[in-house]
Amino acid sequence: MTIKSLLLGSAAALAAVSGAQAADAIVAAEPEPMEYVRVCDAFGTGYFYIPGTETCLKIGGFIRFQTSFGPDEVNGRQGWGNRGTSDWDSFSRAYISFDAKSDTEFGTLTGFFAGEFNADNDSDEGDSRIDVDEAYIQLGGLKAGFFYSWWDKGLNGESDSLGNNTEFNSIAYLYDGGSFQAGIAIDELEGTETTKKNGVGVEAIVSATVGGVSIDLLGGYDTEFEEGAIRALLSADLGPGTFQLAGIWASDPNAYWKASEWTVAASYAFKATDKLKITPGAQYWGDYKFNSDLDRWRAGVTLDYAITEGLATRVSVQYNKEDLTATTDRDYVSGFVRLQRNF
Repeated sequence: MTIKSLLLGSAAALAAVSGAQAADAIVAAEPEPMEYVRVCDAFGTGYFYIPGTETCLKIGGFIRFQTSFGPDEVNGRQGWGNRGTSDWDSFSRAYISFDAKSDTEFGTLTGFFAGEFNADNDSDEGDSRIDVDEAYIQLGGLKAGFFYSWWDKGLNGESDSLGNNTEFNSIAYLYDGGSFQAGIAIDELEGTETTKKNGVGVEAIVSATVGGVSIDLLGGYDTEFEEGAIRALLSADLGPGTFQLAGIWASDPNAYWKASEWTVAASYAFKATDKLKITPGAQYWGDYKFNSDLDRWRAGVTLDYAITEGLATRVSVQYNKEDLTATTDRDYVSGFVRLQRNF
């Protein structure tokens, strides 16, 4: 065998091996197409489809800084935390909500959760805490979970107080006919200020809207104390603003209303400019604390100013006067300054 024959044979063998290896080479797989987040406009602005589903999700919330003032200030935080011994106090709050919606043969299916994260330097008194604000399931007009009741609805501004306990674990149904609504709710009254037992409350509401005028008639009955309260609330577009009037009567203290036998409140939200709203308001409590010798009243003004998109401030100043006994009373000024970034 010559050198030339040996070289040619070696070259042929190498070519055969190389061809076999090329046939067995690993080929990279094509990348799978990515599913980008799609905007969902079926339920309003801010929703997007959860990838791989037909469920729409909206994430929202706010960051708030507030300084409140008044005697033994409790931050205007609807009673959470203990009263202090200072005439002013500051706190911060972060609020975040998740709203998931989808269409079904029974109507819109909703799952909603909102949480609050409160921060106050006075943490020894429980002022800093994480709180479930709402958590509920809703299918069409049927709603079940922990949520704000119809008693939570109030007037524009910060001068009124139109409910005692306004949040419960509840089951509610609301018929929505557009200009006419009617609903009923069953509330668990556990832990309310009027009962420590697992009591039951019943609410019923009827609402109607004609043009720029709407009226709500709401009733609540506390089965533990066998007492109830009724409330009427009128809202009307009037000139450059909205006028509102409300009244409550209660048979005796109960989970829904315990401040007085009756009360009446009014406010007018005046839109001064595109950014500024001015809301004067007042409220009177008759037979305060269900004592015919006592009464109370409050009057003040609330200013709302939109600094820029997503950032606003609210300032409230209220003058209060209340009877402590049949022969003594007190008067004081309260309110707050708030800065809030919504998203």
